[in-house]
Amino acid sequence: MPRICDIELPAPVVAAARSGDGAALEAVYRAMAGPLYSLLRRLVRRPAIAEELLQETFVDVIEHVGAYEGRCPLPAWIRSIAVNRALMYLRSPWHRSLEWLDQDPGGADRLAAADRGQPAHPDAALERALMTLPAMSRAVVWLHDVEGYTHAEIGQALGRTPSYSKTQLSRAHAKLRDAMSAGVPAAEGSPCTPA
Repeated sequence: MPRICDIELPAPVVAAARSGDGAALEAVYRAMAGPLYSLLRRLVRRPAIAEELLQETFVDVIEHVGAYEGRCPLPAWIRSIAVNRALMYLRSPWHRSLEWLDQDPGGADRLAAADRGQPAHPDAALERALMTLPAMSRAVVWLHDVEGYTHAEIGQALGRTPSYSKTQLSRAHAKLRDAMSAGVPAAEGSPCTPA
């Protein structure tokens, strides 16, 4: 699956999408939905919430694509909408009131125990360790280390200072190192890529 920053949309498709053409918007959705879902799944634990945020992102895109000015590539603009949606969700009282559900290792959104007959994916341990982090720490790690956001951008998106982002990242890296060296049990994480 391509990374969001690697997605290139042809200029005619972008121009048609900006004018509200349904076929062009569908082409944009098809190119972006998988990578955006993966990003959202890494920012929020629950697949249903990631799907809902993906839908809300594309509703925003359809409603506001006419305001897209072209100062950055369209995929980057859509990614910023998705990230802002996810961060708004993570900051919401609704999310914080349900955090205790995500700590249930037997919940429906968890990975099944690894099949002994098949080799584990090399990134599976890291993915499981990432999913054990608190939501904000996981978001900061993903946005900084993978998506390339700066601490200033993350702090601004979270309504905090850049030093908040730096502190979260440092603590999260320490927790990830501990989890990776201790070996995270299979039931603690959940897959982030679409099936």
